Amino acid sequence: MQQPSKDPLHGKRLDAILEELVEYYNGFEKLGEQINIKCFTDNPSINSSLKFLRKTDWARAKVESLYLYVLRQKKRNETKNEN
Repeated sequence: MQQPSKDPLHGKRLDAILEELVEYYNGFEKLGEQINIKCFTDNPSINSSLKFLRKTDWARAKVESLYLYVLRQKKRNETKNEN
């Protein structure tokens, strides 16, 4: 039997990650403040951002890193609210 992956990015689509980040930061403006790349700051959209991120490894790595940070923050907040 195969062990489930402990990687939080495993099976997570880039479009789902991007949509979750845009929602978490209440839009592209705040997301662009976190990661200052043109696809988030200059006439942003999900589709244009996905196109850029799929072609640009360093930008995708930054988005994935921020996503992991956001997951940790959400988990921390849930733990705080339980106590």
